This record gives sequence, structure tokens and C-alpha cells, in this order.
Amino acid sequence: QVQPVESGGGPVKAGDSLRLSCVAPGSADRMYGAGWFRQRPEKGREFLAAIHWSGDSTHYGASTKGRFIISRDNSKDTIYLQMSDLEPEDTAIYYCALTTGAIGTRNPNAYRFWGQGTQVSVSE
Repeated sequence: QVQPVESGGGPVKAGDSLRLSCVAPGSADRMYGAGWFRQRPEKGREFLAAIHWSGDSTHYGASTKGRFIISRDNSKDTIYLQMSDLEPEDTAIYYCALTTGAIGTRNPNAYRFWGQGTQVSVSE
């Protein structure tokens, strides 16, 4: 059992940057792929980004518009989401998830372990 724990959310202003972290003990040794999702009010869970367990391969959802970067530091069992040029539409709860497959996918059903989420609120 691996329990991801997200941090780094909070209130920011439009145009700001923010880095989310997800500590997932054991995820590197188990070679788990990882992904970031978000859920906006009255919206479904939305895929943002995914990364191979090695960190060598990534892919992104269309909503990131090139503003988000996923990365990981396997020495720390931590996955990051660097977000820049934030917009009010980015206000959401952001979730980190792990899949037992080597590479994360855009399908939330492929992920076995989910964090509790971290709130990001972007104001004008």
C-alpha cells in the first residue's frame, strides 16, 4: 500500500506560479507511474499530466496549455507539478495518483492510489 500525500496548494493571484509536491513512499522502488489530476467545482476529474516511473517520459492534458510541468525525484519518492501563469480557471483541488503500471495514463481508472488532494485557489 502506497499513500500519496500532496502539499503546496494555497491561494495565489492570476499570473503567479506554484509548485505542488506529492510524497509517495515506496513509489520509486515499486516503479509506479504517476499522474496529476484536478477537480474543479461542478466538474469531473480532469487529467493534467503523467510521468513514467523513471521520469524519462511525460505527457500532458490539453488544459495545461504548456503551463504545467510534471517531474519526479525518485531519491525522495516525490512527484512535482510546477504550474505557471495561473488563471482563475485553474482553481481546483489537485490530486496526485499512482499506477502500478510504469507510465501514468490519462485514464483515472488506471490509478490505484490517490492522495487526499490539495486546494489551489487563483484570484484575479
